[in-house]
Amino acid sequence: MELAIRGMIFLAGIILIVKGGDWFVDAASWIAEVSGIPRLIVGATIVSLATTLPELLVSVMAASQGRAAMAVGNAVGSVTANLGLIMAISIVCMPVRIYRGDYLTKSALMLAAAGLLAWGGGRGGVGPALSLPLAGIFALFTYDNLRGARRAMHCGGDLGPVRAAPRKRAVLFQCLKFSLGAAAVMLGADLLVDSGSALARLAGISERIIGVTIVAVGTSLPELVTTVTAIVKKQSALSVGNILGANILDLTLILPLSALVSGQTLPVSAASARIDMPACLLVGVIAVVPAMATARFRRWQGVALLAVYGGYMLVTCGA
Repeated sequence: MELAIRGMIFLAGIILIVKGGDWFVDAASWIAEVSGIPRLIVGATIVSLATTLPELLVSVMAASQGRAAMAVGNAVGSVTANLGLIMAISIVCMPVRIYRGDYLTKSALMLAAAGLLAWGGGRGGVGPALSLPLAGIFALFTYDNLRGARRAMHCGGDLGPVRAAPRKRAVLFQCLKFSLGAAAVMLGADLLVDSGSALARLAGISERIIGVTIVAVGTSLPELVTTVTAIVKKQSALSVGNILGANILDLTLILPLSALVSGQTLPVSAASARIDMPACLLVGVIAVVPAMATARFRRWQGVALLAVYGGYMLVTCGA
């Protein structure tokens, strides 16, 4: 009975995170746009950060409660799920030709961050020596986004419609939506961490496995929704770009902040260093290196990513 109740609480946490994140992103975008910030800048900064909010809060809360295995597992597992499952589905359903210039920098930054974490994990943890270069990658990613947005603006890109001064009722509604969304994500993250740990204890499995499987996939649901929508609208490139950006934020922002909140070097278990981080780097290489060489995401990449992710899940659950 307790297992069923904890499972329902866990599901409620996921629902709160997904729906709260949706409200938060919508309201943040509206508030930014009516304040005069161009839509391109909003998309490059606020929305990118907001879609990573579930992973960020879950890992930071887990770290603050001393659950380092779940904090690390969620951050790294979310990247592996984004690439090995969600991006793979997008590529299998709709291979796409790309312009290298749009993806090269993000791909390089993502692989650099994954490589740094694999190296740091082998040395036992995420501390200041690793957090500083990760923060540098985050700064480069933010600068690249802003530079790209400004370039698009100068080339006549979409700045968004000119809005009339918003009514007071609309402002109050969006502020309420923003606050409720943020509160729902925070509550959902808290429920997810607590119930996830309880499920791990009741089922006799480690918090790391819960973190890299159920929690990681659950907090990646916003990216999954974006991918499905992009496939329906035949915009596979949009899905891939969103996933790459989310992964860079997962790798460069979440773990350093989690280490900062915990007040010490964030320990990385031997299993995570041996299995999770190399798997994250491997799916990253499969996802972007062939595409950067041929200027095309091909269906075989998606199949290979799904195969690697399936094998990773088997090894993880059997470890």
